[in-house]
Amino acid sequence: MQEKKRLGVLTSGGDSPGMNAAVRAVVRAALAKGAEVYAIYEGYQGMVEGGECPLPAPSSRDNEPFMGNVSLPQQACIRPIFWHEVSGILQKGGTIIGTARSLAFKTREGRRRAARNLIREGIDRLVAIGGDGTLTGADLFRREWSELLKELVENGEIRPEEAAAYPQLAIVGLTASIDNDMYGSDMTIGTDTALHRITEAVDAISSTAASHQRTFVVEVMGRNCGYLALMGAIATGADWVMIPEQPPQDNGSWEDRMCSVLKAGRDSGRRDTIVIVAEGSRDSDGNPISSDRIKQVLEERLGEDARVTILGHVQRGGSPSAFDRNLSTLLGCAAVDEILKDEPHPEPLLIGMHGNRIVRSPLMHCVQQTHVVAEAIANGEYERAMDLRGNSFKDACHTFQTLMQAAPHTPSSDRQSRRIAVLNCGAAAPGMNTAVRAAVRLGIDRGHTMLGIDRGFRGLIDGSIKELGWLSVRGWATTGGSELGTSRKLPEGRDFYQIARQLEAHDIHGLLMIGGWAGYEAIYQLYSQRDTFPAFNIPMLCVPASIDNNLPGAELSIGTDTALNNIIEAVDKIKQSAVASNRCFVVKVMGRYCGYLAVMSGLATGAERVYIHEEQITLTDLQKDITDLIEGFKHGKRVGLIVCNENAHPVYNTDFICSLFAEEGREVFQVRQAILGHLQQGGDPTPFDRIQATRLAEKGLDFLIDEAQKPNPAGALMGVEGGQVKFIDLSLMPRMVDKTFRRPKDQWWFDIWPMSKMLAQPPKKIG
Repeated sequence: MQEKKRLGVLTSGGDSPGMNAAVRAVVRAALAKGAEVYAIYEGYQGMVEGGECPLPAPSSRDNEPFMGNVSLPQQACIRPIFWHEVSGILQKGGTIIGTARSLAFKTREGRRRAARNLIREGIDRLVAIGGDGTLTGADLFRREWSELLKELVENGEIRPEEAAAYPQLAIVGLTASIDNDMYGSDMTIGTDTALHRITEAVDAISSTAASHQRTFVVEVMGRNCGYLALMGAIATGADWVMIPEQPPQDNGSWEDRMCSVLKAGRDSGRRDTIVIVAEGSRDSDGNPISSDRIKQVLEERLGEDARVTILGHVQRGGSPSAFDRNLSTLLGCAAVDEILKDEPHPEPLLIGMHGNRIVRSPLMHCVQQTHVVAEAIANGEYERAMDLRGNSFKDACHTFQTLMQAAPHTPSSDRQSRRIAVLNCGAAAPGMNTAVRAAVRLGIDRGHTMLGIDRGFRGLIDGSIKELGWLSVRGWATTGGSELGTSRKLPEGRDFYQIARQLEAHDIHGLLMIGGWAGYEAIYQLYSQRDTFPAFNIPMLCVPASIDNNLPGAELSIGTDTALNNIIEAVDKIKQSAVASNRCFVVKVMGRYCGYLAVMSGLATGAERVYIHEEQITLTDLQKDITDLIEGFKHGKRVGLIVCNENAHPVYNTDFICSLFAEEGREVFQVRQAILGHLQQGGDPTPFDRIQATRLAEKGLDFLIDEAQKPNPAGALMGVEGGQVKFIDLSLMPRMVDKTFRRPKDQWWFDIWPMSKMLAQPPKKIG
């Protein structure tokens, strides 16, 4: 009988960015809980082969020395993996423990050999990371486990007492697939990174397409799921999209419909045309639609100079995004919590994410539901397939069909037209332009007049208000900053009278404020003075857009994801520099008094320590951290990373910490400071921020239009909590915030803080 719980971790099927982060989380979380971890190299093939790995196992030890049991045979496919073996792998694509599609494991004999190899190592718990094929194989293996052990005993390959010691196999699955086609999780490991690759490629292609007035047909992956194609089209402002779930259903052929829409775009002055097609696309009769076929149609019918770009496996490769690193880490830790439970495991579980919360679902139910969607598409039941994808997917399809138009649809004559003003306020956040574009086009398409206010509340006070047309927001989907301009101006004194006059003069029926803390405060002040100024009795809505992620009611603000990716890109380079010369870097990030950026970037980059204002630094903390760093460097550590929130402490700031660490550790390591500054705020928005901005703008516009019909319209804060868009009455804002430090009283991400510290600090005894 084993003294410690022992689990195995494997990656199987196609690789996905973030697999390494998941492996790292499983290994470190299990070791921290006193369990032993075995890596199963080359997926199920390695499990079948056991001690005779067919390929050399990849090494992750470029940043840290190997500190495990060096006497192990280097070609063993199932072997212990230790804390420092998973150092320096967060930023790596692929999987360091390898993957393979195993034909041997599909046979009964292969699974029997796999069971024998696990029993010999004392492993009766598995964390399987892969797609639906990987997870289906794991469940079959679990169901056959007792029979396989019985056969092994009968064949004399294991002893009866060994079989009795491991009566069942516990399975926990993590879905790693860029296609995002697995039921049971909003996002699968690798999807966000694949979207990054798609948007980067299409953004680059758009510039050359515009230069030559060309059309590009871009083919993306996804098998029978159109998620990558649809969300890529929304994020890049593409002009047409083909997805398996929704073949063109208009009267006439899909060719006629597509050519009509794209010709209208050219006639409106558009210099480039981007068509995104999912690899599994088909027409309403089930016939495949290839990228070459689309190219041929555009050349023959429109005389376009068309090109085809098949992105292929570039979508699957490269360094994972911040979202995928953190998603994989959170899921990996949750998988360990589940697999190490003492109670029996009646059925395997899939660990997924809904909103920002970990969810646990029966694994095979998720696999079966995933197959149901594919079957619906294969049978031509497209409406059913769309229903199975969920309301968010259906809403995104509907939104894109409006945004891609060269001109708005003819609005219904029975709708009352409203005049809605849009403004940005607070510091610029990537995604502001995307939100404004979506609000303007969707509003015009529904028959309303959309007004743009320059420079936030400065422009509202001065009357810098203009009507925005359909074409005036062309190209805004992909650009950072704020084309309308923004400011932190808060109205005071006579400003309220001036604002009331401007609202009346321009006959404004609703205000859509897309911005940060200053915008929230200003809108709250207008809302609070409705009794004094009747002109303020209009619907008002605050849409969260701030890289600090410090706004009440919103778990994730527009711009935050871009800032995180800017941080990890810079820190990845800093770590490469540091590893060459035994350095510890203290990286200062934005956030004001909110530690979100510090905690989540620390989690995504593998920082040893993160200092935030919410957990006040003490001298005792600093002394312990110095001791840990010195000890680590003495035992072969080559890089140190500390992430510090800009307002973490009034005395123990980054300058103090750098000086203290440099003095105490001068015999062992060097210390450098990196202040990332406004690079966190700049750049084009990430796909997550573009999609989030589009979604929130549409929901926000619907709210304003509905409220404008009421005699006492509401003012509200907008946010997404647990994956659901919510509208919170503005009158509740003072109860929700810590006004002194400009952050919400309740911050959901603070629960992640202990996990971040656990993954950064090795147990006292390594291995």
